[in-house]
Amino acid sequence: MRFYLTTHKRHWVRLTGVPLFLKSAHFVEAVKLPQALGRYAVDSGGFSELQQHGRWTRTPRQYINDLYRIWEGVGPFDWAAPQDWMCEPLIIRGGQAGPLVFAGTHLSVAEHQRRTVANYLGLRSMAPELPIIPVLQGWEMADYERCVALYERAGIDLTREPTVGLGSVCRRQSTREGAAIVTALAAHGLRLHGFGFKTLGLARVGHLMASADSLAWSSHARRRPAMDGHTHKNCANCIDYALGWRTRVLAALPSWQQPLLDAA
Repeated sequence: MRFYLTTHKRHWVRLTGVPLFLKSAHFVEAVKLPQALGRYAVDSGGFSELQQHGRWTRTPRQYINDLYRIWEGVGPFDWAAPQDWMCEPLIIRGGQAGPLVFAGTHLSVAEHQRRTVANYLGLRSMAPELPIIPVLQGWEMADYERCVALYERAGIDLTREPTVGLGSVCRRQSTREGAAIVTALAAHGLRLHGFGFKTLGLARVGHLMASADSLAWSSHARRRPAMDGHTHKNCANCIDYALGWRTRVLAALPSWQQPLLDAA
C-alpha cells in the first residue's frame, strides 16, 4: 500500500520524496509552480466544492486545463481524482457539523452516482492521456454495488484499473460498516484508494487497499504545542511534524501489514 501525506502546502512537493496528496486548487492559485521531487496525486477538491456550494463551480474543461498545467509544471502525477459527487447525508441534505456549514445538493444518492460516473467518462474522453481514476460513491453497501454496475454498463472494467477511488467512507472507516464496504469491494479485485483514512482505519483495512491518504496529522498538531525549537504556535502547517507523524503511523500498524507499505 502506498500512503500519501495530504497537505495544502504546494511547495512541499519540492521538499520531500514522500508521496503527497494535494488539491488541484492549491496549484491553480500559484503563479509559478514548484517542481515535484517525488510522487504525488491530485485531489479534485470535491468535498469542499459540494460542502460550500452544493454543486461544482468549475467545469470539466476548466478542471482538465488545470490538470494539464499541473502535469507540465509540477511533473507527472500518479493519478488525479475526477469531479465526483460524495454521498454523505450532510452533503446531500445540507446542515452543519462543527464549524462547517453544508449547502446541500438536495439530490439522491443515485443521482450523485450517475453524475460521478458521467464526469469520469467525460474527463477521460477529453484527456485520455491523463491518469484520471474512477471513483466509487455510495452510502449503503448496495449503493456501492450499484455504482460498480454503472461503470460496467459504461464499458469500464474496474478490475483493470490501476487505482479505483473509494468515496464517502472516510468518516466511518474504522467502523464495522466501513470495514465491510472496503472488504466487499476489495473482494471484487479492485485496487482501492482510501480517501482520508486515519490510523484506526488503516490498521483495520489498510492491507486491503492499494493506497490511502490522510490529513489527520494537521488536526493532531493543532491540539499540541509546537515541536521543540519551532517558533510557531503549533505545527498544524509544519512539514517536520507531518513527516514525523507519518513515520509514527506506519510504525504503529500491525507488523504483518508493514512489509506492504511504501514508506519512501
